[in-house]
Amino acid sequence: MEWTPMAEKIGAEVSGIRLADVDGAELEALKQLVYDRGVAVLRDQELSPEEHIALAERWGGIDINNYFPLQEKYPQIAIVRKAADQQTNIGGAWHTDHSYDQVPAMGSILVARTLPPSGGDTHFAHMGAAYDSLPDDLKAEIEDLKAFHTADHVYKADGIYAQTDQGADLRGHDLKTGAIHPVVIRHPHTGRKLLYVNGSFTINFVGKTREESLPLLARLINAALTEDNQCKVVWRPGTVTIWDNRTTWHNAMNDYHGHAREMHRITLSGEALAA
Repeated sequence: MEWTPMAEKIGAEVSGIRLADVDGAELEALKQLVYDRGVAVLRDQELSPEEHIALAERWGGIDINNYFPLQEKYPQIAIVRKAADQQTNIGGAWHTDHSYDQVPAMGSILVARTLPPSGGDTHFAHMGAAYDSLPDDLKAEIEDLKAFHTADHVYKADGIYAQTDQGADLRGHDLKTGAIHPVVIRHPHTGRKLLYVNGSFTINFVGKTREESLPLLARLINAALTEDNQCKVVWRPGTVTIWDNRTTWHNAMNDYHGHAREMHRITLSGEALAA
């Protein structure tokens, strides 16, 4: 396996691996790279749905998505799509998937199936680098804080997506979500301190109202989204991207109106978070 950085602090462009049969020490090396760099991009892959599922199972486990439409024959695969006549995309804001779960997902394996001629890039930001960049007084302020995360305002029947042209495609509107996590966590495999809040699903800090929480939340979000803390995945046919939800945020660009984009995503099972 060989890799080159996508940016100084985040991302790895990986070569020399065939994902359809990666296993053993090579798979472990890929895992560690994702845990550390946050996101790995692999080009020119031929990954059937069966191989996609088998790779996720070798990685360690699959979480079935409760909201996105599922591939009918392969329910382990969630379909993330925008039709040519739709205006709203899925994931078009900075977030980390499943932070609203008691045991958040480890990450995802996303396979490009239908791409627009251009656009639809996915941006990533590194939460270890974000934490490291905070001034000491702000680190001290958040060290023992916890925050409440939920997706109800996004996915419920009268939520954000229900009011867009994506609403009819989404599932599970009657589900309720909510979890409390430390604002600063340690990665379960690297031990690195990570900032664990995000603008989409973090509602408030424990002991503070939403309104009282917003100034500090905004400070943390702004600190995380500096230009030198980000990388961008430019999708091409045959591209597979694997990322760690603990280590990164991501944001899917919605700049390809009039063209379809369909991605197949498997969500990887995670572990309980700890400070």
